[in-house]
Amino acid sequence: MVHYQLRLVYDGTEFFGFQRQGQTRTVQSVFEGALREIGWEDDSILFAGRTDTGVHASGQIVVFDLDWHHPDALLIKALNAKLPNDVAVDSLRRAEADFHPRYDASSRRYVYSIYQSPIRNPLQDRYAWRVWPELDISLLNQAARMFVGRHDFSAFGRAMKPGATTIREVFMSRWSQKEDSLTYEVKANAFLYHMVRRLVYVQVMFAEQKISLEDLSEAIDNAKRIKPGLAPSRGLNLAEVTYSESKHVKIVECENFDDMA
Repeated sequence: MVHYQLRLVYDGTEFFGFQRQGQTRTVQSVFEGALREIGWEDDSILFAGRTDTGVHASGQIVVFDLDWHHPDALLIKALNAKLPNDVAVDSLRRAEADFHPRYDASSRRYVYSIYQSPIRNPLQDRYAWRVWPELDISLLNQAARMFVGRHDFSAFGRAMKPGATTIREVFMSRWSQKEDSLTYEVKANAFLYHMVRRLVYVQVMFAEQKISLEDLSEAIDNAKRIKPGLAPSRGLNLAEVTYSESKHVKIVECENFDDMA
């Protein structure tokens, strides 16, 4: 029996989030169904984070035990053959038996996408939030820098469990621009529920001069609630979850697939 760690990529548009919820279509239920088709018999996989309805991922981490008597690259091929078109295994690792994708994570990185246009673009709407008029990226980055560090982020999300800490440490918070597209990257040791979408929303409100720098400071320094709202889920992507290399045995990347029988 091997403790496998996989990286999943999925388009969250047609999923009701990641975590299994009754009979609704979730990433977990679809992935576990594919696993069962190749002989998996456990009750539940482990995973790094619960993405919401409509949220995408290029770096979700899933862990499970499986007695697989073939090369590891064939496991990736077998799973991708069973999975629907909106989810795929990107790479595979063997991990130590006590490895946990959520509790052993040292950081998580999310990416949020915005496109600026007076007219809706159906080809971009699936993966980005349309905003108009154009935003001043210097104002966005002025706000983004304020989140870096260790703070009580209770004004920007809630803990997964009642009474749990709302203190998080943000390592990176920055905006970049390419033509009409804006990208927000944020990396932290962990995130509160809805925290990234909330951070994006208040930064856009600041750039639109609907809230002040003082409002942001009060929210960060004193956990004071400010203008309610969330950025749409479709612009959000769980891009990366990082771990210490000490608990990994080896990795098989997707580029090795083609040479396998």
